[in-house]
Amino acid sequence: MSYKSDIEIAREADKKPIQEIGARLGIPSEHLLPYGHDKAKVSQSFIDSVQGNKTGKLVLVTAINPTPAGEGKTTTTVGLGDGLNRIGKRATVCIREASLGPNFGMKGGAAGGGRAQVVPMEDMNLHFTGDFHAITSAHSLLSAMIDNHIYWGNEQDIDTRRVVWRRVVDMNDRSLRQIVSSLGGVSNGFAREDGFDITVASEVMAILCLSRNLKDLEERLGNMIVAYRRDRSPVFCRDIKAAGAMTVLLKDAMQPNLVQTLENNPAFVHGGPFANIAHGCNSVIATTTALKLSEYVVTEAGFGADLGAEKFMNIKCRKAGLAPDCVVIVATVRAMKMNGGVAKADLGAENVEAVKKGCPNLGRHIENVKSFGVPVVVAINHFVTDTEAEIAAVKDYVAGHGAEAVLSRHWELGSEGSEPLARKVVEMAEAGNANFGPLYPDEMPLFEKIETIAKRIYRADEVLADARIRNQLREWESQGYGHLPVCMAKTQYSFSTDPNLRGAPTGHSVPVREVRLSTGAGFVVVVCGEIMTMPGLPSKPAAESIRLNEAGQIEGLF
Repeated sequence: MSYKSDIEIAREADKKPIQEIGARLGIPSEHLLPYGHDKAKVSQSFIDSVQGNKTGKLVLVTAINPTPAGEGKTTTTVGLGDGLNRIGKRATVCIREASLGPNFGMKGGAAGGGRAQVVPMEDMNLHFTGDFHAITSAHSLLSAMIDNHIYWGNEQDIDTRRVVWRRVVDMNDRSLRQIVSSLGGVSNGFAREDGFDITVASEVMAILCLSRNLKDLEERLGNMIVAYRRDRSPVFCRDIKAAGAMTVLLKDAMQPNLVQTLENNPAFVHGGPFANIAHGCNSVIATTTALKLSEYVVTEAGFGADLGAEKFMNIKCRKAGLAPDCVVIVATVRAMKMNGGVAKADLGAENVEAVKKGCPNLGRHIENVKSFGVPVVVAINHFVTDTEAEIAAVKDYVAGHGAEAVLSRHWELGSEGSEPLARKVVEMAEAGNANFGPLYPDEMPLFEKIETIAKRIYRADEVLADARIRNQLREWESQGYGHLPVCMAKTQYSFSTDPNLRGAPTGHSVPVREVRLSTGAGFVVVVCGEIMTMPGLPSKPAAESIRLNEAGQIEGLF
């Protein structure tokens, strides 16, 4: 049987005018700011008006650690949203926006796949409604104002050796990780060390995704620490007087984006922090708005549950007052075989023993998610090469961990294929057995929070951190920041900090290379191992294959 490609399916989509999609959620057309015919932003005044509505059920979709075999977390999120609508539930999908860096780097674009996609696909993977450009510009404005402040007399007495505000660009560019700026003489300012992160690692991105409204956004921006004085006291963004202008640049970006699935069901696509270097969830304002307009909201958290789901629970839910009713962990037979030692080229052949050998990675995630007090179901994202014996091996393993695995064929069949998963999710969510709680209390010391995640989620024996890092954490506690959660920056490919260590490793250590205080976002970033907050391009970036064809259509992005 031959199958159409994702992009062929997306191009054939029978999209409805975005006003029709908004009407399904009760959003009047005057509260939609359209970007063309198929996407729009939702006004803050409408969002404010629905806060008294009943709150729907929240379903988190997460996954095993990613492998080159593919897992399909976004595809499953979209498919489940369509499946819930198919069985009569008013459901909305909430996912993140795509960053240009990885789109032109490792993987190309993505907004689901097969018959479970969000459209318009090309727009979402490129400039969309300009949110990432606005975030980059707001971040860059602050960078410029810091150096300008230093140039014109340095009233705040900033120690130029201790400017902690790095620059950003929404592209993978390793040559910018560490730079020297302001070279060229007196008129160009004071030379200093500097560096770039990717936009999705910007604290401005994190703040936009955690803010409730524009007032909250401006206050959080003002609270960011950008540098330290010679007496080691912090200099805040509000001291540079940049927060107001930054908020102006972010005014439209703060409004959630409404689009649709292939089956014309509503989807909010807003915000895009990566889960390996940031907190990995779509915006609070999109999720909470969807919950006021829907019976069910299906959202995802980036990469494996050790990163995305952990941060969703410990950061997003803690700060937004959310509590998931059910968690779906996505796995594939192919990924289980790869975790079991099978090479990617050999994944098409049946190998039940390799499936069984690779299942402990899935089992570890099931145990971890359950530790948050939330019921779990495993979605086996079906591939045509899966055999009955391999599927049965996964189902038996999951049953042995006190959960159920449901085969879902949404990629091939859309909502028809995800209906069994949707019915299971409704059964679990409406049973009311969730008793959600974060992994650690606010009052726990910062280093103990790091150890708690490393030992309970990663199953590490120890956290390695030198005296400089431990002293820095204690200093932040003495300044009143000890109540903040921690945001681990770690490889997504393994429970450990070694990307090549697959499965469910134990007995490893978690080395902490650096800690960063994000006072506006309200968390401490913990950089572990060799993870970079500015990725590099691979030896053959996806950009080499991306072009316009003779019909003016984009090729190679998907």
